[in-house]
Amino acid sequence: MEVIILAGGLGTRLRTVVKEVPKCMAPVNGKPFLQYLLNYLKRFDVSRVILSVGYLREAAMSWIEANKGDYPFTFDFSIETEPLGTGGGIRLALSKAHTENVLVVNGDTFFNVDLDDLMGQHLEGNSPISIALKPMRDFDRYGNVILEKPSPIGGKVAEFKEKEPCVQGLVNGGIYAINKEKGFPEGLPGKFSFETGILKPFADEGKVRGLIHDDYFIDIGIPEDYGKAQKELPELERIMEIAEADYPGFDTLFLDRDGVINRLRPGDYVRKWEDFEAMPGIMEALSLLSGKFKHIILVTNQRGIGKGLMDESDLETIHKRMVEEIENHGGRLDKIYHCPALDESDLFRKPNTGMFSLACKDFPDISPERSIMIGDSESDMEFARNCGMKGIRL
Repeated sequence: MEVIILAGGLGTRLRTVVKEVPKCMAPVNGKPFLQYLLNYLKRFDVSRVILSVGYLREAAMSWIEANKGDYPFTFDFSIETEPLGTGGGIRLALSKAHTENVLVVNGDTFFNVDLDDLMGQHLEGNSPISIALKPMRDFDRYGNVILEKPSPIGGKVAEFKEKEPCVQGLVNGGIYAINKEKGFPEGLPGKFSFETGILKPFADEGKVRGLIHDDYFIDIGIPEDYGKAQKELPELERIMEIAEADYPGFDTLFLDRDGVINRLRPGDYVRKWEDFEAMPGIMEALSLLSGKFKHIILVTNQRGIGKGLMDESDLETIHKRMVEEIENHGGRLDKIYHCPALDESDLFRKPNTGMFSLACKDFPDISPERSIMIGDSESDMEFARNCGMKGIRL
């Protein structure tokens, strides 16, 4: 596959916090945002990357030259000597592509979509343009994308609505699969908008397919989300690194919950479903891990129950919704064990081994030598050692 990264924007909304570099080179936890995008592309069958650059392009081009040896694909550049708009920029970059169908990725958004799967869906649907859509709630910075006859995986795009407050809908995730012969008609001006010049008229003719991918998404185009990215993108990279690894000889995975599946609430507990914030990329990671392990088991201390801040029915509701989300993403949990005890000496409270013993009773083929524990704390690693299994700490 070939991928075009649109990295030529002026970044006017981000100027208050990022200056003198293009948006794709904005530092995120000490690394340029572009590095996170390229590391993401390494996970897929990408052979060539075309960087569409313009404003302050020297920063991106010199970084690529210095770091291209870290990547399994080749690089090329599509240079806008003057602003061409998103449509003109994509058309220029497509002229450098060797393949008939090309992926286009925004240089200021990260959407953790399986690109191999996305391209397969695009080729199967035989549309000139396919667009990755992100389900979202309570938004007003994006337009709502309306599908003609929506299915769980998508459908033909009927309309791109303007930005307005929306309770629930689908937003343009900034990833496109384009047939370069069919996706750009003749007669377009040199400078134009891809959204208004291509997407909207093509949608009117039923030529745009929307593909729903409810994966991690962040747009660093505004300071607030750029700030969130400083924490979330390094977390996501670590989670996906663990999920993509091979585990020969291991067949059982134990997981902690708080800090692994959902974000910790400092000084508090996840008392209701509305408090549950999934860790970035964890749903996609669990889908991958489900194909690598025979058993996936959650072991979690839940002192909030012991302290009377919530009850067993609250936890049951949280876990029911959590399992639904995991299964919707193609993952699974085979069993959940929890311990509400406050007493550190309680056998079933981690790092003690009671929950492991329960799992071995329910699944007699489990052995510590073939088991791995993923947790976020030293207590989780101590639990792994006490049980005689391997520990991986986030």
